Amino acid sequence: MTDNNHDIDQPDGRVPKRVIGTPSSATGTSLLGAEEQRAEGTEVPGVTLQSEATAKKGERIAAFCFTVTLLAGIAFVASYVIFQVGDVEKAQVSNLALGGSLAVALLALAAGVVVWVRMVMPKYNLVQERHLMASDSETRAYVAETFTQGVAESGIVKRPLLRRTLLLAAAPLGLAPLVLLRDLGPRYTNFPEKLRHTVWGEKTKDGKPRRLVVEGTGAPIRAADFNSPGGILSVVPEGYEHDLNALAKATLILIKFRPEEIKSGTNLNWTHQGIVAYSKICTHVGCPAALYEQTTHHILCPCHQSTFDAADGAKVVFGPAARPLPQLPIAVDNEGYLIATADFAVPPGPSFWERGDAEAEARKNGGHA
Repeated sequence: MTDNNHDIDQPDGRVPKRVIGTPSSATGTSLLGAEEQRAEGTEVPGVTLQSEATAKKGERIAAFCFTVTLLAGIAFVASYVIFQVGDVEKAQVSNLALGGSLAVALLALAAGVVVWVRMVMPKYNLVQERHLMASDSETRAYVAETFTQGVAESGIVKRPLLRRTLLLAAAPLGLAPLVLLRDLGPRYTNFPEKLRHTVWGEKTKDGKPRRLVVEGTGAPIRAADFNSPGGILSVVPEGYEHDLNALAKATLILIKFRPEEIKSGTNLNWTHQGIVAYSKICTHVGCPAALYEQTTHHILCPCHQSTFDAADGAKVVFGPAARPLPQLPIAVDNEGYLIATADFAVPPGPSFWERGDAEAEARKNGGHA
């Protein structure tokens, strides 16, 4: 980078070289021209210069922050190259390294700029004069005259039929917000109670427990037909195959395990021959958690990567979910079809669905949530 100021050319005609990041030699320590420099020691009204000691200290602190930003930026790039992803553990390490280094870089950069402004740059006291806001009498008279003329030309006073029908036409529009607010959702009356329970706890019209049927086809499931370890099915309650409100809470994933694969976190009394039923609704924000890895028995929610151990009561092993996927108690009927023997013991879906009230109710009944 060179300076094109011909007034300071060297005797041999060459243009002197400049170092990037430094001002021109023609201006000394100022980035402005010589005629715009402020004489050192000159006091300017409303401007308070920092003491040299404070400015030097701020310079060192800001330089340290910028150095930290440089090192953190290098660490971010290195983390991207070094820490690869491929499984949950590697992804966790990569996220921590990338997020941590980037956070340090941005915070150090912001801190350096703040220190620079507060400790190095001068302080200004700005005063803004307040003027009279009211218009003069001529302007107000002109506005009044224009308004009166517009009223007369519109005929709103002379023609009452127009005025009255306009007011009647605007009245329903004033009620429109009430209609829109009502459409935001159901009334809160008994709403927590509805969120705590699903149709799995209801009997069919003939008083029998509700069967599990395959989502999409509605075919009931025989336990003898679902006998391949590692198999998974998306299941809905019989009779509610097309009821989206019911399916939002009652959809299940059905997984077949070998007996030795099931861990202590799973309630064996709610399983049948290694078949376990869990809620498909993620306990984070309600996304469908239906991705299954057979070798690790992990259920993955694709929205925010919450991961659950299906072999151990669907406990959370990674991600933002705060609690396991609820397990549904299942058995078989006289024909060998899988049925739900009761509703979920805890509410399915996101934890903010009145979780506290459900826990209190479960403790009152001697169970757990």
